[in-house]
Amino acid sequence: MATLTDRLVKNGDLPDVELLALLSGAEDDALRRGAQEVCALHYGREIYLRGLIEVSSFCKNNCLYCGIRAGNCHAQRYRLSREEILASCEQGYNRGLRTFVLQGGEDAAFTDDVLFNLIVAIKLRHPDCAVTLSLGERSGASYRALKRAGADRYLLRHETADPEHYESLHPSRMSYGNRIRCLQLLKEIGYQVGCGFMVGTPRQTPEMLIKDLRFLKAFQPQMVGIGPFIPHRDTPFAKERPGRLDITLRLLSIIRLMLPKVLLPATTALGTIHPRGRAMGILAGANVIMPNISPREARQKYALYDGKPSSGMETAEGIALIERELEKIGYRVVVSRGDAKI
Repeated sequence: MATLTDRLVKNGDLPDVELLALLSGAEDDALRRGAQEVCALHYGREIYLRGLIEVSSFCKNNCLYCGIRAGNCHAQRYRLSREEILASCEQGYNRGLRTFVLQGGEDAAFTDDVLFNLIVAIKLRHPDCAVTLSLGERSGASYRALKRAGADRYLLRHETADPEHYESLHPSRMSYGNRIRCLQLLKEIGYQVGCGFMVGTPRQTPEMLIKDLRFLKAFQPQMVGIGPFIPHRDTPFAKERPGRLDITLRLLSIIRLMLPKVLLPATTALGTIHPRGRAMGILAGANVIMPNISPREARQKYALYDGKPSSGMETAEGIALIERELEKIGYRVVVSRGDAKI
């Protein structure tokens, strides 16, 4: 008789009650093996690296879970200059990175003109590289302008597919409807689009996680970023429990089987809650790692949650360590843009 994992591999989906069973740990070993096999079928045992550049810790939003929220008076604010960003790209390129991810809070200083000129400069210097943006909610005109400049991808986590839960995580000026509208716009404009959610946020239920899976299946993103919720000491969620590693790993495997060709990172948050979290993410079906190539003095200031690494294996200096870690589990880093095969 076929297992739940067998049927998920074959059909790319299961009824809600059976997905809940997998989330509860019904077939952990089979689920992990199935995700590894499906990932290898489409991407081999190759892992793509993305050079993460955290461009600003200023943010106009006041999301309840985030360490750089506008209301956190203890946050260390900084804003990278054009020269610092271009230098980070140059250093990353010399280390073999062929995708640069510009991530930051919703900072009004990064206007369309500033970003347009920055993206053009990156593309002129590194025409064989992809530029990914992760800069929050913007207007349709802004997204179109940045695409014309040469941006290839845009990451915007939907955070949760349950509207009421979304409201519990964000200030009233933000809405679930606008977040989804932005994602749809990005797809229509022609970006490779990434969305995703946190695992274990306050008042999240297993049924909410099933809604997230249903959203991903319907939206068909090229990239999905998930990671465990980790509280920050200067937020309203400071005393909440962090998300669980085991559930996050199961979700990575389920997403790999529901979206076989998706690009799926083993996130920094995984490596924060467990010393081998990133390797465990790869073994659960992930195929992307994002070393931080921001200037060293900026890394510790971009503190979205407590315990975020600012040195070692999560930095550009640790790429050799990443390669050795992956070799131990039978994977290898490749020099590639690593475009989605969807």
